[in-house]
Amino acid sequence: MGVTARLYYTDSYLKQFDAGVVSVSEDGLRAVLDRTAFYPASGGQLHDLGTLDGIRVIEVVEGEDGSIVHVLETPLAGGRVTGEIDWERRFDFMQQHSGQHLLSAVFEAMYGFKTVSVHMGETSSTVELETAAVTRDHLRAVEESANRAVFENRPITVGFEDAAEAAGLRKAAERTGDLRIVSIDGCDRSACGGTHVRATGEIGPVVLRRLDKIRANVRVEFLCGRRAMRRARLDYEALDAAARVFNAQLDDVPALAASVAGQVKEAGKERRKLGLELAGLRGRQLWESQAVSPTGRRVYIDERASGALDDEVRALALSFTAQPGAAYIATSLDPPAALLAVSEDTGLHAGNLMKPLLSELGGRGGGNNRTAQGSLPAKDALAALIAKLGL
Repeated sequence: MGVTARLYYTDSYLKQFDAGVVSVSEDGLRAVLDRTAFYPASGGQLHDLGTLDGIRVIEVVEGEDGSIVHVLETPLAGGRVTGEIDWERRFDFMQQHSGQHLLSAVFEAMYGFKTVSVHMGETSSTVELETAAVTRDHLRAVEESANRAVFENRPITVGFEDAAEAAGLRKAAERTGDLRIVSIDGCDRSACGGTHVRATGEIGPVVLRRLDKIRANVRVEFLCGRRAMRRARLDYEALDAAARVFNAQLDDVPALAASVAGQVKEAGKERRKLGLELAGLRGRQLWESQAVSPTGRRVYIDERASGALDDEVRALALSFTAQPGAAYIATSLDPPAALLAVSEDTGLHAGNLMKPLLSELGGRGGGNNRTAQGSLPAKDALAALIAKLGL
């Protein structure tokens, strides 16, 4: 495979081109051309899509020898071909990539936050910054500065310089020889092989969104151009729908949502409190209504179809076994689980009873002298466990 001339190096706006086929894999699904406008996945930017002689290009990868491999949906013959770039996708990534250069330059110029990695995805992009923290104030200031540069419509130019002579790069180049340098007038100079717009105005609006802590750094999500516009529309529609639910103005929604969330939280606490109190009352009533078994104990088996054996179940069990001579067994079929509680005067140790039986039946768990709990691998093991307890 020979080296492929990269047409996008000098013209990111080239949508159609002619080329000769240098080689094709035996199955015809991987083709190398003598020149191409297709950008391969590299530098955090995803590959182009499009067609070669009408055949869909589904992936573009860079070969070790400098060639660019076009992965095709159906086989391609040799000879000459006409390539066509999926322009909507290409321009979208041009906006994101130029926007990333601008943002990285502004973050570094304003706060000294260096970019350590970049990812440009199908729906959103991120820059990872070398800093322990990025505040909302940082985001607002950087977003404002980046958009000011967009409004100024600064030229973005591509040139080639020898690595030994290239000065003023935002990040020192590790390569030797000729470097492709992308410059944003008065803002940034970076060695880069990606596709870019001609001026900052074509980046479109720049929006900074979510912050994520990653290792010792911070990852910032951003959207540029059409993506930012689409996301702003979706955000507005979501906020407008919430405002209609509250019958309120958009600006009042956050405070109302916070108020409702607080009320729900308090209501949940009150519900759990009442549930525990009710479980306590019901436990005593169950004990009084339960007949004494042949073993001289009052045993209650609480079989549940599904759900966790939670605090309310444990409260019910402890209330039942707060009475003398009592044992309470609760089981759940989905997921298979069991709980055992015993009165102190029974002389039984719940943990010592349950743990070996759970292990014998392929489950696991344990507990103390009054209560024990565990899980089992299958529903049919629950009946076996109850039988083996012999209460």
